[in-house]
Amino acid sequence: MSHMPHEVVFRFFTGNAPKIYQALLPELADEVNPRSAARAELVGDNLLILWVAAEDTSALRAALNMYLRLISVADEMQGLV
Repeated sequence: MSHMPHEVVFRFFTGNAPKIYQALLPELADEVNPRSAARAELVGDNLLILWVAAEDTSALRAALNMYLRLISVADEMQGLV
């Protein structure tokens, strides 16, 4: 990842991991904020790992809010399909 001082890692165990990962890819490709960085990895069919790092806690909070909301919406949408 980067050498930013604040970093969190989330592991999501869900049968929807591949679809959620695909939904995240466009957002991960765009550099949303220069003070934060994120990446995701799909492990098998049930594990999505999300890394988010930031230069400061405000940027970390903003990035986490965005990515966790995207994951939540993508997961909820799978229940509607």
